[in-house]
Amino acid sequence: MSNATRRPATGVAVGSLVVVVALAALAVWLLTNPSRPQPPPTIGAGTTPSAAQPAGTPLVFDRLTGPARTVVREGGRVLAVFTDGARTVTLDGPKRTFAEPAATKAAVHTTTWVRLAPQPWQAGQETAAWFADWFPKARADTSADVLEVATQYVIDAPADKDGDGVRYRGDASFGPVKATGAGRKEQSDFFDYLGKPWSFPDAKGDPDSSRYGAVDCSGFVRLVYGYRMGMPLLGTNDPGPGLPRRAYAIADHGPGVELVPNKRARASAYGVLQPGDLVFFEVEDGPETLDHVGIYIGIDDGGHHRFISSRERIDGPTLGDVGGTSLLDDGGHYSTAWRAARRL
Repeated sequence: MSNATRRPATGVAVGSLVVVVALAALAVWLLTNPSRPQPPPTIGAGTTPSAAQPAGTPLVFDRLTGPARTVVREGGRVLAVFTDGARTVTLDGPKRTFAEPAATKAAVHTTTWVRLAPQPWQAGQETAAWFADWFPKARADTSADVLEVATQYVIDAPADKDGDGVRYRGDASFGPVKATGAGRKEQSDFFDYLGKPWSFPDAKGDPDSSRYGAVDCSGFVRLVYGYRMGMPLLGTNDPGPGLPRRAYAIADHGPGVELVPNKRARASAYGVLQPGDLVFFEVEDGPETLDHVGIYIGIDDGGHHRFISSRERIDGPTLGDVGGTSLLDDGGHYSTAWRAARRL
């Protein structure tokens, strides 16, 4: 274009021995009885299993609330989380580190990968044909996910072009310098960064050559989730089947699920967040307007909740601490301005 375990007792009680013998007898009967019921086929059994689990370990689908979601487990290990009404899925995978040395000493080390399911999740869809096809592939996929794509636009990120010669990734700016020389202009969308026109269902986008390579905060989210990850996009701020243009419109009417409602006060519901969620702030306009949006990355090596967004002071996307820390819980500028969150 990031338990304490109780020590087992040393002795074995007589009652425990009886249970062990009984279980062993039952196991022998199950292995030798030809009419015993067979377990259902394991979804995703063709993928590489966890080293701690034998091949073919059945998947367990637990239902949780706050928000309503399905947690997929394999032998106790959480493999994925699907949230009702959202396409965003978190999957457990290889550990990675997200850092931006030019803007912060902190880093986020995570095993969470964030991808988009083909459709919004609903309870019971683990039996659907699309899930049986998509989930094994998603578990094995190590191509760039939402978090990696988002960090492909920070300071000094290398540029790359597609087959048509369009730069689709690389260090992005926030916008052109204002005529007064004080600050940078907003309103740079993803098609400005790309330098190519875009047709939306409800509008048409023509790139401004002075904004080439630039995205404001909502333009950055649209670049990552829309252009790169394939979520439908809108050209206006009206409700519709896709991501609207402005931060407040994304917060107000989606798509996805509202996690933290805007109560016009500092938010602190950190426990509901998972990597890939959108976090919204009130930093410039009146208290009624959410005017900044970022993508939550996770907990950094300092124990803080860190996000990435495109900002004027550092001139582009950053997970760093120039012009305000990219944290939700340190009492800084953005931390005190955090108001809402949504899962796409």
